[in-house]
Amino acid sequence: MSLPSGHPRLIKRPFSEGELIADGLVHAIAIVAAIIGLAVLIMLVVSKRGGIEVGATIVYGFALLAMLGFSCAYNLVPVSNLKWILRRFDHSAIYLMIAGTYTPLIVFFDDGFWAWTLAIVVWSGALFGIIVKLALPGRFDRLSIIAYVALGLVALAAIEPMRRSLPPMTLWLVVIGGGLYISGIAFYLWKSLKFHNAIWHGFVVSAVFCHFAAITRAMVDTI
Repeated sequence: MSLPSGHPRLIKRPFSEGELIADGLVHAIAIVAAIIGLAVLIMLVVSKRGGIEVGATIVYGFALLAMLGFSCAYNLVPVSNLKWILRRFDHSAIYLMIAGTYTPLIVFFDDGFWAWTLAIVVWSGALFGIIVKLALPGRFDRLSIIAYVALGLVALAAIEPMRRSLPPMTLWLVVIGGGLYISGIAFYLWKSLKFHNAIWHGFVVSAVFCHFAAITRAMVDTI
């Protein structure tokens, strides 16, 4: 199994050993922190919340670990058929992460219409994106970047229900995290920049931290 003819990855410069080590460290720190953080968060939610919040938090935790795990595997495995397979799951997990991050926040919406509408739109978009990534690997990669951003910004349509339902700090952390994701795309696309991949993943991890803090704050502040 190989990349489609003419795919940009075929002419992409190989990463140096230093770049791979830096990227590996970013992923390792993120995965360890996520495991510890999720364990604490889930215990907090189980002790203070009901089944819906617990379920939503578990979905979020699964999505977060899937994204970090597949990203680590794909980016650090040498060029091979396995790497190409992992690439499908790495890119699919981004959609899962977007929908998974929305889920524990949506449960706090006071407006049931907006909660269900946002949930259906986000998860439908994520599932469609995952199907495309798995069924048509290597196609629409540039378009996928736009799709990721668009799906992440769907919340703007529900900004008023979010403002009414969530703590102010949670909203600010969600916005900052989204800004970090979008800002990091510039480094993802800057292929000639040394350590660009590690820098991009540094932005991702920073955004993940903001959204994790946002979800934790919502779980605590709305008790």
